[in-house]
Amino acid sequence: MFLRPILAAVLIALAGTAQADVTATDILGRQVTLPEPAHRIVLGEGRHLSVLGLMHDDPVALVAGWRLDKPLDPPTLDAYRAKFPAIDAIKSVGAGNRDLSVEAVIALQPDLVVLTVIDQNDPKMTVARQQLEAAGIPVAFVDFFSHPQENTVPSLRILGALTGADARADEFVKFYESHMNRIRERLADAPRPRVFMHVHAAPVNCCSTVGPGVFHDFVTTAGGQNIGAEAVQGVLGNVSLEYLIGADPDFYIATGGTHMAARGGLVLGPQVDAEDAQASFDKLIAAPGISSLRAVQDGHAAGVWHLFNDSPIHIVLIEYLAKTFHPDLFEDLDPMATMRQIEATFSPVEVPGSWWVTPQQ
Repeated sequence: MFLRPILAAVLIALAGTAQADVTATDILGRQVTLPEPAHRIVLGEGRHLSVLGLMHDDPVALVAGWRLDKPLDPPTLDAYRAKFPAIDAIKSVGAGNRDLSVEAVIALQPDLVVLTVIDQNDPKMTVARQQLEAAGIPVAFVDFFSHPQENTVPSLRILGALTGADARADEFVKFYESHMNRIRERLADAPRPRVFMHVHAAPVNCCSTVGPGVFHDFVTTAGGQNIGAEAVQGVLGNVSLEYLIGADPDFYIATGGTHMAARGGLVLGPQVDAEDAQASFDKLIAAPGISSLRAVQDGHAAGVWHLFNDSPIHIVLIEYLAKTFHPDLFEDLDPMATMRQIEATFSPVEVPGSWWVTPQQ
């Protein structure tokens, strides 16, 4: 007669430990509910695998498919492949021009599709999202690109919640916010130098620059004033070399990557040799027009890796820019140490490279 109370207690205990639904509000304010943490994900941007890597020891095991419009850069992909050979089993569900094959996604039977706010304004992506949700596949939106300072922390928490990694996500958020708050506090009353961002920089066909969002946010947070926003209304636009010379910025900051090698531009990033990075930067700032800038002549020029632009590790870039713009305020700041700490504490892979460069003395 004692079995029934014992059985009832066991059933109550089991009910209490049953897996509850996982719910998060995505970056667009849409509630996303999963029956359990996602373990078969399709990434709208392949390079967001490294974001999952900040909160999972083996992010590859969670990803069934990815769109290759914005893939991992080759050296980082190689680093992941060396540690996680299963990465080659991840299926492509789309390539250029934000293409996404709904049929390919459905065939993978994912429990979550992660898109970005860039997809929000694409009519064909709206149709794709509606078709996926009609097929019973949850879709969550995140953003580490369009408005990084506003959306990085909530996007990390969204991914942490939906993949069962709340604690790891919170650990990185605390690290990120502590570094960010140090910068903001010291810059509270600091003057803001005028900064020109020359993105995808090459010695010819100058100059592509940035308006609101992305690098504009990085410059502003680091205590600078992005003068490109005075001439460019969108995220990216072009100004003439004559405009740049007339604008006479206090600082000239160029961005580059291995994708710029074929154009003779600034080459930086994973597995880039420091001497090669320096040579490409010296060639850039020796170009007609750019070489005449007061910022270049005064040594207030630098080159930075472009692909800091879609990852929470942009905190390293912000630290570098803050120290560049305000050396007296940030004498103790070591952006390279921050990068090493992220790799040692959070990332499952380490990729050496050249992340920034300045004129040779």
